[in-house]
Amino acid sequence: MASASATGKLSREEFRRQKDLDAARKAGTAPAALDEEGKPINPHIPQYIAQAPWYLDTGAPSLSHQRIPEYDRSADKLDNWYDRGAKAGPAAKKYRKGACENCGAVTHKKADCLERPRKKGAKFTNRDIAPDEVIQDVASGYDAKRDRWNGYDPSQHRHVYDEYEAVEAERQRLREEEIDKRTTTDLAAVRAIAKAGKEKSEGRDDDFGSSEDEDEDTDKYADAADAVGQKLDTKTRITVRNLRIREDTAKYLINLDPSSAYYDPKTRSMRDNPLKNVPVEEARFTGDNFLRYSGEAPEVQKLQLFAWNAAQRGNDVHINALPTQGQLLHKEYNKKKDELKDTTKVSILAKYGGEEYLEKAPKELLHGQTEEYVEYSRTGQIIKGKERAKVKSKYAEDVYVNNHTEVWGSWYDMVTGSWGYACCRSSIHMSYCTGEAGIKASEESSAKHLLQAAATSSMPPPPPPPVADSVDDRKKKAEELFSKKRLGEGDLALDKSKLAQAINDERKRKAKGGEDDDRLGKKQKSYEVSEEELEAYRMNRRMTEDPMANYVDTEL
Repeated sequence: MASASATGKLSREEFRRQKDLDAARKAGTAPAALDEEGKPINPHIPQYIAQAPWYLDTGAPSLSHQRIPEYDRSADKLDNWYDRGAKAGPAAKKYRKGACENCGAVTHKKADCLERPRKKGAKFTNRDIAPDEVIQDVASGYDAKRDRWNGYDPSQHRHVYDEYEAVEAERQRLREEEIDKRTTTDLAAVRAIAKAGKEKSEGRDDDFGSSEDEDEDTDKYADAADAVGQKLDTKTRITVRNLRIREDTAKYLINLDPSSAYYDPKTRSMRDNPLKNVPVEEARFTGDNFLRYSGEAPEVQKLQLFAWNAAQRGNDVHINALPTQGQLLHKEYNKKKDELKDTTKVSILAKYGGEEYLEKAPKELLHGQTEEYVEYSRTGQIIKGKERAKVKSKYAEDVYVNNHTEVWGSWYDMVTGSWGYACCRSSIHMSYCTGEAGIKASEESSAKHLLQAAATSSMPPPPPPPVADSVDDRKKKAEELFSKKRLGEGDLALDKSKLAQAINDERKRKAKGGEDDDRLGKKQKSYEVSEEELEAYRMNRRMTEDPMANYVDTEL
């Protein structure tokens, strides 16, 4: 026992008793184990959780290895700030022994110096010696060690704002200068219009405005006071409906076909035409997109696109804030674009020429009628009239050489596997054509023809044709053949001794497999075969082995 406990291993008896105790604790018949604090340990805890690892094992049952160890966490508080970058005092005048060889501070060595490496350190130049830093005790906690904002002063970030504002101011100044250079004439026109309006307003006698001004102010804010189902347009003083009233037919009821135009219930819009088979003049509703591409709507879209592109390039153009300026700039842009296009075209034609190829034929000739009569079939082929010219390749076609009437590759020899001419069956390229004589010579020289000639010379003369038998003779031959087959005579007859031997062999095989036969003796090696067994064996063999068993003579 002592040796077993010393080595940490349990004997078989101790292990059995430990198992029995664990089972009793789980069943509730034995008290639970207690840890070092006197707390009971749940016996149903798995062993891999309850058993402590070797480096934390104390020898007594305990779950302390599963709990977080308690230690002083005061150093982990994030409010323990230190003075980042603080200096101990003014810099020294001379280099001191043991100080940093790069900057001259005593608080660190050259390997820990954060200053830019100098070409010649302070140890050798004895100039620009850095002041000593204040060494503070940094918290040794996990969070405090990794707090990268510890000691940071938020006021240091002010220079980032100042730099950004300076860059934005300079960018705005450059943008204004560029706009002034591009739109000098346009701004002059806009200023003249603004000056005239200002002079007109200054010519009034009243200081507080008139009733007309009050009406204009009232109309200005009337757009925001829309009633449900209508909108007041202050320019034309009419009411514009933006919602459907009950008398109107809903857009989605105009065409009930599910495959027709799509209706968006959220925006109450149907962009496509729901009745495409109805003419536009007779249709009640042609879709919301019809209004977008009719009248001056496309021009407004072009103007808006021009303003967006100009603003993206850095120009201050906005058609809602400055509509007159935007329209004038767009007009000037289109004018300069057309001039540049014409100038480029003229310069290219002057340099390379080819103006005559840009002239188009009159429409009367392009779409005019001709006197050519052409008939087409249902498949699109020309039946009668002028046919299209066939496209020829870059290679010579239908060119016959050396008296040939067919091209090379028009004939293929199946015996030799070679190509040739079909007119003379010559497989030699660029040979002279021999016509029918060449075809005859190639046939006579072929291997098939030679074999037929040799076989004809060595074969005996054919026998005379047989005399046709009468109907009675054929019936007699059939009866003789049938009787031979039934009796087992002639070529189809089988030897009786061989049949008996085969039957005996088959019976012996069955007897060896465990079958008992009363006729089989221990010393008997052969059997007596009756005529019925021979006939039955002969018929079975004949039915399975005779390939002509199912043959039927149709001449009978």
